[in-house]
This record gives sequence, structure tokens and C-alpha cells, in this order.
Amino acid sequence: MNRPEIFRGVIHPWHHDIFGHMNVRWYGHFFDDAAFHLWPALGISLQTMEREHGVHTVTAKTTTNFIKELKAGDLIVVDAAVTRLGNKSVSVELRMKHVDTGEVHATYEFTEVYFDPKTRRSAEMPQAVRDTLSAYLADKD
Repeated sequence: MNRPEIFRGVIHPWHHDIFGHMNVRWYGHFFDDAAFHLWPALGISLQTMEREHGVHTVTAKTTTNFIKELKAGDLIVVDAAVTRLGNKSVSVELRMKHVDTGEVHATYEFTEVYFDPKTRRSAEMPQAVRDTLSAYLADKD
């Protein structure tokens, strides 16, 4: 399965809390920035999606799993996989990995709902978007 890399970063001392490891607020920061890079990495422009299909996505749910602490000087990479395709939503898993060791330090799972900004309601996922996302759908274990 194809897991595109969508973000790279470095852990700085100001990311640390009083216990000497990266504070949970920064995981959210890095994962949120990575999520913005997800769509173009998958070949989907959010502006084009709204212009051509009349929809964009809104985040409905997020879950962060903290696995192993990160410290100043650690280099991270975030990759992504689509875990579920619904009629009106898509779920994605992001993994934050250490560049040098490849170890997963955290995961972030989120569900995006397709949304019609004119009606302010959920909308069907455009077929062209579904076709593109299906190439990144993770195999079920």
C-alpha cells in the first residue's frame, strides 16, 4: 500500500514541557499542518474540489495516539493512508515517525466529511475524488 510522505519537521527545545519531552499540543500542531498537505500529496486540490464539485471537507473526528516521546533534535516525517471510504466521508491515518530510526512515535486518525458550503450540510463524495482516494486505501489486517 502506498503511504505518501506529507510532512517533515524537527523537534526544538521550545516544543518541550516541564518533563523534558515534546508537549502534546505540538503533536496536534504537526499533525494539523501535515493534514493540509495530505490532499495535494494525494493529487486532490481542495480549491479545485470546491470549484468543480461544489464541496470541501470538514473535520468531524480526531484521535491521537502517543506511542513514544520525542526530544529536541529529533527529526520527524509524517506519512498517510486512507483507512475508510464512506459515501460522504473519508478516514485517514497519519503516522509520525523518527527519520533516523523509522520508529512510529504517534498516530493521528481523523475523519473528514464532504460538505456543501452553500447548503451547510454534508454532501456525497465526488466520484472523481473517490477514484483518486481508492489508490491510497490501506489493506485491512
